[in-house]
Amino acid sequence: MPNWADSFEIPWQKLPEELVQNLERQKRPSARQRREMVRIVVSEMMKICKNPTKHNTTEIAKRMVAKYPKSLQDVIDGDVIGLGYHSLVKQLKSRVENVKRPDTPRIRKRKAASDDNDTDEIPAEQKASVQDTYGCVSWEPKHLPLSETVESQVEKKEEMRKLFKEINYNIDVVKELVKCTYFTQRKDINKGASIQKLCQEWPFLFTEVGMTAHFQELTGVNPMETFLTNVDKKGARLLNFLKCVDAQKHKQVLNALLKLQTERGRSSGCSEELVEMVLLLLAHFGEKEERLFHCIEMTSLPGEVQMENVPPTPCIIVCVTTASTYTTQWNCDQHWSSSKDVSFP
Repeated sequence: MPNWADSFEIPWQKLPEELVQNLERQKRPSARQRREMVRIVVSEMMKICKNPTKHNTTEIAKRMVAKYPKSLQDVIDGDVIGLGYHSLVKQLKSRVENVKRPDTPRIRKRKAASDDNDTDEIPAEQKASVQDTYGCVSWEPKHLPLSETVESQVEKKEEMRKLFKEINYNIDVVKELVKCTYFTQRKDINKGASIQKLCQEWPFLFTEVGMTAHFQELTGVNPMETFLTNVDKKGARLLNFLKCVDAQKHKQVLNALLKLQTERGRSSGCSEELVEMVLLLLAHFGEKEERLFHCIEMTSLPGEVQMENVPPTPCIIVCVTTASTYTTQWNCDQHWSSSKDVSFP
């Protein structure tokens, strides 16, 4: 029954009376009531189909929210988030997976390496095979584009390497070349090629234009447009929460806020609000600034960076006037990403 979800009757009559009253009165159900509703709906779904798909749960969640939008829609401060039913889809899908769990074979996890073992002994292919593909629309393309051949991929790859050495290359040409060679890029990345090798073979992957084009092919999302749009829509609200609510609950956020306030007015390259947002988010998640930002002098060139001092995890190398005050003087227009021995996304 491929279209069973379209005719599925949502069991409103089986829901607890208290929950039904809240729905009819356009009140938000409690977390406990919402979980009970999800359990009942999924139980009825699985009587018809033992393996509901995400499409099925999405259709049913959409109909549930359409019937009681005031009670079930995803809303923050009066604004509808996304399509309004994402959280309910997620709850329904999670419940389906929990019910199916006894019949699902366990995933065999790789044994943790002992302290005496070198992680480099694990084959690169095995490392890549356990990476999470969540959120990707084209993690590993199976076929070359119809207009491409193995030979044309090699030619375009060499063309990109030559363009990279030019000072004023055409950005649109680079974007098109990255898109055309995406199949081969993913092949190298998913085989576990090192960052150093990828940097040599595909240098544009480590520039804004190449990284953005590759990310858009990988996820179907333009990272810069999406980021800037979300900053415009939600940035002020997020910053207000971090300052007024989060700082009162977490000492590290309060300390970061006090430090930013004493140094306010000395940032350059970015708006002060954006700098504050990034640094307060780091404090909220307990991340150390020095693990994300590696500071060098403003006049330094990429080849002058001492890699032995760079953190082993992905970081941003920031050109600053004075390395000791990098927290507010980092320049967003003069930095490049760096990493040592980590997998590319």
